[in-house]
Amino acid sequence: MAENSSTPPHAPAIFQEKLWPAWWIWLISLGLGATAAVAFMPIGITWGLTAGLVAFALITFGLLTSTPTIEVTADTVRVGRASIEREFVGEVTGYRGSAAYHQRGPGLNGIAFMCIRGWIDPVVRIEITDERDSTPYWLTSTRRPEELTAALGGAMFQFREAEAARSEDKSADEPADDSPAQAADNE
Repeated sequence: MAENSSTPPHAPAIFQEKLWPAWWIWLISLGLGATAAVAFMPIGITWGLTAGLVAFALITFGLLTSTPTIEVTADTVRVGRASIEREFVGEVTGYRGSAAYHQRGPGLNGIAFMCIRGWIDPVVRIEITDERDSTPYWLTSTRRPEELTAALGGAMFQFREAEAARSEDKSADEPADDSPAQAADNE
């Protein structure tokens, strides 16, 4: 059977990442399951083991179903439940360490879309340029900020700082038009 050429195939992903829980989240989940087991042990061992397994299964189900995906294609950007066309993506900057902390905390705009996971330190800020959208930017956790920023044509924060410092150094090295040295050369 021939393919229908009128329906476009799904665009291949340039970047894709699932924000899986960290290993220690699974240990906490196991501990919560054990806590449920201990709570029901006085009723009976079978009740305790059943409660522990059910609690762990429910926590695991919740963690797996709430794990967001970041996907960048040639046409769209999807972060968790949010999706936007690439034409409305402005400046993209990745952050690590204290700069990431600042973006998640003191530097955060209250109306920004956030897909933050506490067990993932780096974040990427994606500016939204759609005039119909009141969201100024998206802020998302990612374990691979360099790759995500590169896929969106952005740069990491320390690289932006270095570029700004280089441009300031260049302008400091060039003499001003009305400097005394230049005035003496013109005479």
